[in-house]
Amino acid sequence: MPARRRRRRGLGRHRRRRRRPLHATAAGEIRVTHVPVAVVGAGPTGVAAATLLAQYGVEVLVLDRWTAVYPQPRAVHLDDEVCRIIARLGVADQFMAVSRPGLGLRLLDRDLTVLAEFRRDPRHSPNGFPQANMFDQPELETLLRANLARHPRAQLLGGVEVVEVVAGTVGPARITAVDRTDGRRHVITADYVLGCDGANSLVRAAIGSAMRDLKFEQRWLVVDVATAEDLRQWEGVHQVCDPDRAATYMRIGDTRYRWEFRLRTGESAADYQSLAALRPLIEPWTAGVPDHELDVLRVTEYTFRAQIADRWRRGNAFLLGDAAHLTPPFVGQGLGAGLRDAMNLAWKLAGVLTDTLPRGVLDTYEQERKPHARHMIGLALNVGRAMTAGGELGSLARRAIVPRLHRIPAIGAKLLDSQTPRLHRSPLVRRKVRGLGGRLCPNPVVSEGQRLDSVLGIGFAVVSATPLSAADAALAERAGAVVHVAEAGGEVAEWLRRGRVTVAVVRPDRTVMCAGRDTAALFESLPASRSTAGRTR
Repeated sequence: MPARRRRRRGLGRHRRRRRRPLHATAAGEIRVTHVPVAVVGAGPTGVAAATLLAQYGVEVLVLDRWTAVYPQPRAVHLDDEVCRIIARLGVADQFMAVSRPGLGLRLLDRDLTVLAEFRRDPRHSPNGFPQANMFDQPELETLLRANLARHPRAQLLGGVEVVEVVAGTVGPARITAVDRTDGRRHVITADYVLGCDGANSLVRAAIGSAMRDLKFEQRWLVVDVATAEDLRQWEGVHQVCDPDRAATYMRIGDTRYRWEFRLRTGESAADYQSLAALRPLIEPWTAGVPDHELDVLRVTEYTFRAQIADRWRRGNAFLLGDAAHLTPPFVGQGLGAGLRDAMNLAWKLAGVLTDTLPRGVLDTYEQERKPHARHMIGLALNVGRAMTAGGELGSLARRAIVPRLHRIPAIGAKLLDSQTPRLHRSPLVRRKVRGLGGRLCPNPVVSEGQRLDSVLGIGFAVVSATPLSAADAALAERAGAVVHVAEAGGEVAEWLRRGRVTVAVVRPDRTVMCAGRDTAALFESLPASRSTAGRTR
């Protein structure tokens, strides 16, 4: 396809308007007349959202109070669905180089006796990546920021603290920020504001949203250790199911290890600041390793909470990531949920800004993401309670029941399955009871070593089991959708067959919008037949 035509088949390029560029004067004063999108917060969610918008040609400014990546480790797990988002951002190879596949789950009792073990093969995944990936968050953030710098339409401005956000339904949003070096106040206006500013979100307060407590709160000790010594432990996650001292052990890198221990009443992180104090907790995994070979990187206390914002949007301001939801880490979905938010919203917002999608599609962000996030929080709550609830009676029940779980293949498969629920019905998700709508399409290798995501590009697409008729092909062309005809007998063709359909319309976030056998009717579901797809490369 000629390069000129490829540009026309993207979600569009944001129309340039005359504006003074963002720049710093000699005195350090930052001046901005306007940006289409301002992102408050440069964590992984904010940087991901900015990168996705920039891929569509939308100018975006990211504001953060820090000038560099926060150096301490936090999140350590991403699943294969979220790794597709990492690939879409353009850093899949780099992320795979600094991450480590998780090989499954081992459930232990208080004496560290193995109750059950569920092994996972990292080579098998419908999404093209290991189903569990362990990593160091500062390394991931460094990759994401370096990648963002490749996009001239995106700018990250650190060292400024946002102190006020005024957003509404009429006119642009107004952001006031203070330069942390000289104290000057700066005003930025934006068509849209994305609040990616964490659990204590200023943007959430500005739009009148409040966190709703889902009745879970536990204090945990989080310990990160580096050592070149081989701990000779099984390479999956170790989950200690003990109401008195629940714990988790994970290897997250070649030389990096993470422990989490539930704190008892009266304990705090201050009680465990020395290796000598930590030794009784980590000794089962570090026995035989001398003290001088263990480098304690961090010992801190976290309060695991379950909360979700009552509203995720007001007018031209949206909440993403921890600003919208907080989950206990028991299923490793906290950071991934924020990246899912970014993936869901960015293409819709880009479509609205480029006049290729109607404004109403922005209503689907909360409709789709909020139920999904709440479901994943509920799953984490159930896992956490299974680990810690019931006192002595609960421990006895676990010893009796858990060892039998691995004998039931369906239960083992469910525990290891990284597939998350379908998106709820919306104008952009046409669901049937057992249909493909709302699910991710698979991502196998389909052509010359390329995976399906790369072939489909960054917009709408049509995946068909058979070649389209001339009339249907013309409909797809007018809608701007990339068409992929599945190879007979291949994974994509088998996926369509299992879904009892011949054609699927796939959204830019690789979610199936609708699927069936009536191609013409499906094409009519493309938003106003003016949304575009394809590649901008």
